[in-house]
Amino acid sequence: MAADTPPQTTPRAATATATPAAAGGSTLTVGPGVAVGTAGTAAPSGNGTPTAHTPTGALTPDAIGFLDALAIGLNATSPAYSLAAVIGPLVALVGVHAPGVMLASFVPMLLIASAFHFLNRADPDCGTTFSWVTRALGPTTGWMGGWAIAMTGVLVVGSLADVAVGFGLLALGADGLADNSLVREALTVLLILLMSWLCVRGTEVSARFQNVLVLLQVLCLVVFAGVAVYRVYAGTGSLDAIRPAAGWLNPFGAGGSALTGGLLLGVFAYWGWESAVNLTEETKDPANAPGRAGIWSTVVLLATYLAVAFAVVAYAGTAYLAGQADAEEDVFAALAREVLGGWDWILLLAVATSALASTQTTIIPASRTALSMARRKALPAGFGHIDARRGTPSTSTWWVTGTAIVWYVVIHRISENALADSLTALSLLIAFYYALTGIACAVWYRRRLMRGPVPFLLLGAGPLLGSAMLIWLLVESVVDMADPANASSSTAWFGLGAPLVIALFLAGAGVVLMLVRRAASGAFWRERPGVAPEAP
Repeated sequence: MAADTPPQTTPRAATATATPAAAGGSTLTVGPGVAVGTAGTAAPSGNGTPTAHTPTGALTPDAIGFLDALAIGLNATSPAYSLAAVIGPLVALVGVHAPGVMLASFVPMLLIASAFHFLNRADPDCGTTFSWVTRALGPTTGWMGGWAIAMTGVLVVGSLADVAVGFGLLALGADGLADNSLVREALTVLLILLMSWLCVRGTEVSARFQNVLVLLQVLCLVVFAGVAVYRVYAGTGSLDAIRPAAGWLNPFGAGGSALTGGLLLGVFAYWGWESAVNLTEETKDPANAPGRAGIWSTVVLLATYLAVAFAVVAYAGTAYLAGQADAEEDVFAALAREVLGGWDWILLLAVATSALASTQTTIIPASRTALSMARRKALPAGFGHIDARRGTPSTSTWWVTGTAIVWYVVIHRISENALADSLTALSLLIAFYYALTGIACAVWYRRRLMRGPVPFLLLGAGPLLGSAMLIWLLVESVVDMADPANASSSTAWFGLGAPLVIALFLAGAGVVLMLVRRAASGAFWRERPGVAPEAP
């Protein structure tokens, strides 16, 4: 398959060799441009030289396989929850062309997933974007990319756990508890702590848990979609059903402006698959399996989203869904009763397990990125601590957990709308670090782009096109979020929409912390961008 045969790269794990160190001891060469001394300092290699810090312990190698990574990549996107959150607003924008917009949103995701795959083959590092962007574009840009990944976890973990608790209570028939704000908040915090504990317990434990959840989630969605389509064709639906048509796959049917807004929602729905790649150092065949799992995650998501989008639009009709646009994920609770009647708990369970699984898997990228940053001295060494018995980054995991809980409690106390606004700000961070990764791929492999059409398309043009699409969506998002009327709270923060203020606050905090860290220890910032060696 062409996508798996680019110009050769040399994974770190396959090239570990010992060479004499300049000042005693030995130096371990761990990949192109990476040479780590046994004392924990980096030896120059002249090609994107990292300054590494050897942490106590190591991540557990070969803990999971390709299918485990695929399940984690799928669960990290939270398919049922993502569909529930975007289907109403998406139909309000583009009508019956919602499946087409989901198809169009897949294009930049596939291109960026391809960039993740090829960069991971060159450098299987759990820090993914942070490590790769540092190598290709320099330490400052790399640090901001790593910060963006960490903050996405902080922003979304609390919201995901909140949805898991709410829909779980509804599935159990405990509607009163689901409406009790204090009970829901307390259960959400406990759930975050439980999911973090599972992450720390071991990657194998997490993978087994994720395998069960992804099967349960997909099974529930298939049952829901099958029943909905059957009732459409049988004429037994309770809403304004319409027969599916191939024209629904045309993303341009609703016009350009509607397509822009729809693509923003679509990108959010696909986000999260790269969690599979963050586990590269713990996966069998680390140079290939995680990247392939990321790519296949987007393909499976496309099939799932198209099937459910067709079923939902056909059963409910556009008027009903557009009227539920402000209900966000609650639209699935209403649809569950309409489609499944007394069996509505099936769809409620799907959303609950979706959000539950994603609560855990969203912690993974943030914690592994912090670990990678600490190893390179971009963060204090404490973040690089690995539990010697379990082989997991316990310190960075609990730091992400604590920060996410504080963020959730504070924002939740402000209002439910403020929590929704913080999720909206998430799209800016996602587009930012995805776009950086695509650019880094083309820059890192620039010497190989003219060696034929395959490397030119897969290593250069494709990732750059994906980045260009995401940058365009990023700009459109900033313009849209600047208007307070477009925020869930509909109130101005410093004259701007709340989501944009949240994103700017996080970006500013990142810059300040980066400068503080640079002043405390400038070793990481002495790294210089490199380039992949020409293929033999």
